Amino acid sequence: MESPLKPMLPAGPGARLAWRGLAGSGRGLAIAAAAVGHGAPLLVVSASSFSAQRLEDELRFYAPELAILPFPDWECLPYDVFSPHQDIISQRLETLHRLPDLTQGVVLASVATLLHRLPPRDYVSAHSFLLKVGDRLDIQRLREQLARANYHSVSQVMEAGEYAVRGGLVDLFPTGSHQPYRLDLFGDQVESIREFDAATQRSGKSIDAIRLLPAREYPLTEESIQHFRQAFRARFEGDPQKVPLYRDISKGITPSGAEYYLPLFFPGMASIFEYLPKSALCLMEAGVTEIAENFQRETGQRYGEMRHDRERPLLEPSEIFIATNEFFKKMEMWPCVEMVDSDVAQTGATGQADHETVIYGTRPPASLPVDYKSNSPYATLFSYLHDFTGRILLVAESAGRRETLRGLLQENGLPPEDISGWRAFVEGNAKLALTVADLEKGLLLKEPEIAVITEAQLYGERAAQRRRRSRAEREPEAIIRSLAELKIGDPVVHEDHGVGRYLGLQTLDIGDGLAEFLALEYAGGDKLYIPVLALHLISRYTGTDPENAPLHKLGGEAWEKAKRRALEKAHDAAAELLEIYALRAARAGHAFPPPDEHYQSFASAFPFEETPDQERTIQEVLKDMQTAKPMDRLVCGDVGFGKTEVAMRAAFVAVMGKAQVAVLVPTTLLAQQHYQNFQDRFAGLPFRIELLSRVRSQSEQRGILAALADGSVDIVIGTHRLLQDDVRFKRLGLVILDEEHRFGVRQKERLKKLRSAADILAMTATPIPRTLNMSLSGLRDISLITTAPEGRLSIKTFISERNRSVIREACLREIRRGGQVYYLHNEVRTIDKAARELQELVPEADIRIAHGQLPEHDLERIMLGFYHQRFNVLVCSTIIESGIDVPTANTIIIERADKFGLAQLHQLRGRVGRSHHRAYAYLLVPDRRALSENAYKRLEAIESLEELGAGFTLASHDLEIRGAGELLGETQSGMIDEVGFTLYSELLNRAVKSMQSGRLAETDTSLHSGTEINLHAPALFPESYLPDVHLRLVLYKRLSAVRNLGALQELKEEIIDRFGVLPEPGQLLFRATELKILATPLGIRKIDAGPRGARLGFVERPDIDPGSILRLLQSAPRRYRLDGPNRLRILGEMPDVESRIEAIRRFLDALAPEVKVVSSC
Repeated sequence: MESPLKPMLPAGPGARLAWRGLAGSGRGLAIAAAAVGHGAPLLVVSASSFSAQRLEDELRFYAPELAILPFPDWECLPYDVFSPHQDIISQRLETLHRLPDLTQGVVLASVATLLHRLPPRDYVSAHSFLLKVGDRLDIQRLREQLARANYHSVSQVMEAGEYAVRGGLVDLFPTGSHQPYRLDLFGDQVESIREFDAATQRSGKSIDAIRLLPAREYPLTEESIQHFRQAFRARFEGDPQKVPLYRDISKGITPSGAEYYLPLFFPGMASIFEYLPKSALCLMEAGVTEIAENFQRETGQRYGEMRHDRERPLLEPSEIFIATNEFFKKMEMWPCVEMVDSDVAQTGATGQADHETVIYGTRPPASLPVDYKSNSPYATLFSYLHDFTGRILLVAESAGRRETLRGLLQENGLPPEDISGWRAFVEGNAKLALTVADLEKGLLLKEPEIAVITEAQLYGERAAQRRRRSRAEREPEAIIRSLAELKIGDPVVHEDHGVGRYLGLQTLDIGDGLAEFLALEYAGGDKLYIPVLALHLISRYTGTDPENAPLHKLGGEAWEKAKRRALEKAHDAAAELLEIYALRAARAGHAFPPPDEHYQSFASAFPFEETPDQERTIQEVLKDMQTAKPMDRLVCGDVGFGKTEVAMRAAFVAVMGKAQVAVLVPTTLLAQQHYQNFQDRFAGLPFRIELLSRVRSQSEQRGILAALADGSVDIVIGTHRLLQDDVRFKRLGLVILDEEHRFGVRQKERLKKLRSAADILAMTATPIPRTLNMSLSGLRDISLITTAPEGRLSIKTFISERNRSVIREACLREIRRGGQVYYLHNEVRTIDKAARELQELVPEADIRIAHGQLPEHDLERIMLGFYHQRFNVLVCSTIIESGIDVPTANTIIIERADKFGLAQLHQLRGRVGRSHHRAYAYLLVPDRRALSENAYKRLEAIESLEELGAGFTLASHDLEIRGAGELLGETQSGMIDEVGFTLYSELLNRAVKSMQSGRLAETDTSLHSGTEINLHAPALFPESYLPDVHLRLVLYKRLSAVRNLGALQELKEEIIDRFGVLPEPGQLLFRATELKILATPLGIRKIDAGPRGARLGFVERPDIDPGSILRLLQSAPRRYRLDGPNRLRILGEMPDVESRIEAIRRFLDALAPEVKVVSSC
């Protein structure tokens, strides 16, 4: 394809040229044309990482066939104690590996990134190797190779730089790869290589070969460690054993922040220019020289501030960074283009500007803003499209937005032609075309006359749609499974015996071979061993204080009494739920009209791309609103995951359907922020939005109340003030509740009345476990948003003893990148003193104080000042827990973090990390040795949960319990302490179903009635097959919970896929589970089959026709015989396990001919 822009290039090495007049995305077009035309690699030096990202998007649009190699920044401060994210290291090493042999393509990096010295070229090549199908593989040698390349051995591969070996299967996540791979060995030969999903661990398509690159930018081989130790001792005085980083590396441990000691691992360092082919061409953005000089100056200042720490001696800046003049001198060895903004070429490092300037004729794209105040919002766009004499390409940022634009154009007599991209447009002849791409800026070309119009020209603010890591789109179920960890000593609940402590999995010889059991300890030291096929009777104890769970005595009556009490309370709760449901069901709801073009315009103005969960939730809400049945939906989403936009879409539909909307929030500050957000989002629309809270004067409140009553207010946002008796609506159609569980008992009573009068959309950041979801099913619909918004990184969390240098470093890191800091000191009595001490420690900070005892107006003024970045450090109490969102606040320091519960720590930590920057949370504690074991466990749990959406995955922690207690009420939370949350939820679920069908539930039958199977043969996953105890436990639990043959087959396929062919005891485990699935519906409580026959025990009142058993006994008296009440024998010799399974199957088939007994395993 011939580009409409034909850029001039410098003649040869050392030649310089300036490009001017490249407006809009013209630079991307020019670089793409140069890369394709030059036939050699281009190194593009951008002013910032943001600029590099924008250029990458433009290049992928204008030349999608071009090899584009981003070289990302570490995203750490110089001399930082943190290491870069593994994804960043992975991308950098991929680029360094490919660059020397690149014949055509573009490398993109910011100038600050390129000033870092790099590992030598031979490091990357020497630690890279290829694995192909058919290769002979020595597992021990592979382990050694991977260790040399800095890969970590794990039990389950989740991230780049990890590997796992399980018998004949090897899982690898190569650096630079977007997904992990599974190698299946036959003997020592690689039989197959398949991609697999890190979230579900299921494998996908097969490939022929994979390349493994080193996992870090430094090696940890014996030779490199020795080199590091010698170089460290040569450079630094004193005892190196007192330096933690030195000790870690000496032991082969990868310490955080080791990247700033790279020169100690190698005899010599390199720069990007040593990797760059001789045929390459360099391009520079405007201003890079000044930016490089600033970076060098700041690095020197930071070195001066940090160099005196004896536990972390620093290398001089010249060893880690290239000097600015040296960098530009190296660049002069290549032909170079400067892309300048002004009429005069910028002065390079040489101080000269006498090189040739080429002026291009691209113009800035026209601004075509959508005017929502107008009757015809898109009039400017349509006028432009009619009048423009050349060809026009409209670029939408997603397929959904393309549909919206196409609909608008067609309705106005401007049908566009759908095309695949820029190339198809240039080669075609469409006058008006439409495509999808991640392009921020359009452009205007003079010759040929072409206009590229992006959504930024229409909506003003770019709709952000960045490539998300595949991990961000994990299904919630997969996240929950991956965190289902149970540790020795944790309390668990057995449905028949009560609360005991988990002692681990134990393999016992039971006379017929080995079997694996879950060992539990009860009060008095009594032990109970649970067969792995009965793990459905076990649930994790998740009361409000698991560490002090009350253990029951085996054989005692306390457990049955507790269960009975819990069921009674569950009945009360179920009755209350059903009462609300009946009120709502009796009322005809308001069926709102389906979304129209006005809604599409409103949705298009959302400045971000919806996450998959958010999109699904919006569709569920809109569907509910279009039915006559009153909506009662609960949207659960971790802090900052986009629940507010869901509420705004619902509010828009309600107001367009001639109804009023009430938005109810727990605090005045939150009401203020919601009010501001709604005002901004609905700007230009003819909707009247009001705020009703204590901050409004009495006369203002009276005016708003009158406007609500006469229907002139469309949306009202308020605190519990909205629930008072003087509030009257003319046509209330939708109530939006934010953090409903934070309202008091009296407010909840008033809410009950609202519930029966309008559609309800409730939002919470407290996770709702699946078990509670079941309890509310049919009564309340639940939507989960577990996907992080684009670009949002996880929160790096640290436990640290209170240390002045840690606090200063944390504050400075945030302030210097233009951010803000929450400093949480939860003692109002001493908060002023804490703020004074912090000001002395960090004089660069501008500090204010906020706590709940301040007058309302003062508190609001301070919080809004923080939101508007009028100061950068807020010393505060826990009042910020459900406070306003401050996207620029990305560091939180929590004093005495040991005094907080896990739920509160999670909520407080969620105040930061609302943008694409890495967020930091510091949990400050007194001397760790003085902490209680429970407090330390809580802190360790929150520290380990960096992954976004973690609020929904803490299955074992008190976050769920808090949510359950507050959603179900105080009485129920007492029951949760007695019997554990999971069991209580199931009792509640059972009570709801029983009452709906008019029956009364009892406690004398097990909730999970499942047949106990004993075939007198080993049925387990041998340790040699699955060495990881935790993994075995999780799989046993999943296996015991399977309820149908299809799901059993799926689980079997998954296990074989992940761990290889099942050994015989594993096969038998599945066959026993199949018998259990078939026998349970027939009311068979137990099957015990041995060499001399089988004994079956039935429940008291089985759900089968007694006549069918009698007919069976009469038809085969020598085969079947009654053996007492509810007991039956299958007669005959059964010397092996195959004959026992066959006999039981024959009986099950005869007893229930309608149940097709087919082996799926």
